[in-house]
Amino acid sequence: MPADADHKGQDGSRGVPADWGALPEPVRGRLVELAAASLGELSEADVPKRLRPVVRFAPAKRGRVAAGPLLASLREFRPFRTAVAAWARANRPAALDVAAEDPVAAAAAAVLVDDENAGTLLTTVAERGEQTSLRAERDAALARIERLEAELAQVRDELKAERAATQRARAERSEELERLRDRLRERGVELRRLRDAERAARQQLAGEGTRAEAERDDLVEQLAKVRRRAEAERARAESAEAEAQRARQSAREAREADEVRLALLLDTLDGAVSGLRGELNVTSTAADHGQRPADTVANATALRSGGAVADIAGLHRLLTLTGAHLIIDGYNVTKTGYPELVLAEQRQRLVRQLAALAARTSVEITVVFDGAGVVAVPSANVRGVRVLFSADGVPADDVITEMVACEPKGRPLIVATADREIITAVGKRSAFVLPPQILLDELARV
Repeated sequence: MPADADHKGQDGSRGVPADWGALPEPVRGRLVELAAASLGELSEADVPKRLRPVVRFAPAKRGRVAAGPLLASLREFRPFRTAVAAWARANRPAALDVAAEDPVAAAAAAVLVDDENAGTLLTTVAERGEQTSLRAERDAALARIERLEAELAQVRDELKAERAATQRARAERSEELERLRDRLRERGVELRRLRDAERAARQQLAGEGTRAEAERDDLVEQLAKVRRRAEAERARAESAEAEAQRARQSAREAREADEVRLALLLDTLDGAVSGLRGELNVTSTAADHGQRPADTVANATALRSGGAVADIAGLHRLLTLTGAHLIIDGYNVTKTGYPELVLAEQRQRLVRQLAALAARTSVEITVVFDGAGVVAVPSANVRGVRVLFSADGVPADDVITEMVACEPKGRPLIVATADREIITAVGKRSAFVLPPQILLDELARV
């Protein structure tokens, strides 16, 4: 019998045939599942050609990959549909129960065996599916309504809170506005008071100006008198200066005459002494060479000049000598003590420390720096410290050596340097050599 022919029911009435094109989705899924499960156990003759490639697949994969071909083959090929029904009757008898309580199972069984009530069962499944869909939509709509009502209540609460906050802010702004108004009124009163004070001050200033002009006129007149007196005093001072100049000239002439007379007297005495020596036949003695009787005492020697200063104690003894002169090789000392500083800062630091040393001793201090590269030489020395810079092209070593050579013989000289050439040169002049580190240690204690 054709699949789409009308069938008579058991009571003689015609049933509604199955409409394969309008099968509900649950029924389509049930039919595809049965066909996929039976496909691997059917004979090759019962399997349509288009389904043979998926026979080797697992039942679940067959239903997933070939759902459309399986459903089309059930509709178009009765032998395949009959074979699937036979397989279900042998393996899943419940799947062919058209009276099953599950309308989907009953409808699928009726479609598979071409039952005359298949159309009616399909209609029941479709109606139930539609009812289920409507219920789901209704439940979803009710859920959305509840959610919207909750959101509306939340929005109302937030709006209420915002209104309360707005009212509080408005009240606060009103209070602040009132405070600002009060402050503005106070500022207005203060401004008027200041303006009144300003007018009074201007009036007072005008009076003070008048008095100041009168006082200025008086001062101008007094200044004129003072200038006249100063001019008279200057004239008297100039006259006194001229008189003093004449007196100095007279004194100088008198002093020169005295010196001439003294020279004549000394020449006369020198001649008399020479005459006495010749008359008494007195030979020259060691006294003529600067020696004295105390210098001839045996088993005693005087302190010799020259040599290196060994420690701070030795430096202290030298600094107490009468007429001592401390000469310092500037950069030789600074580059030993603080080479990380730039040259200008090295000079400033050393001179500042030497000034402190000069303040507590009576020693004469001279520090010599190389003049090359020095842009600006200080115009004035620090009190108690003579600061010298060598001329362009002349090293400080030559200046120090020449300075030592110019000192009178016998004066205590202390030269602070580590330069070998300077040490050799000043050693010949019996100067004491002071290592830079000992001087730095002494300056650190000042």
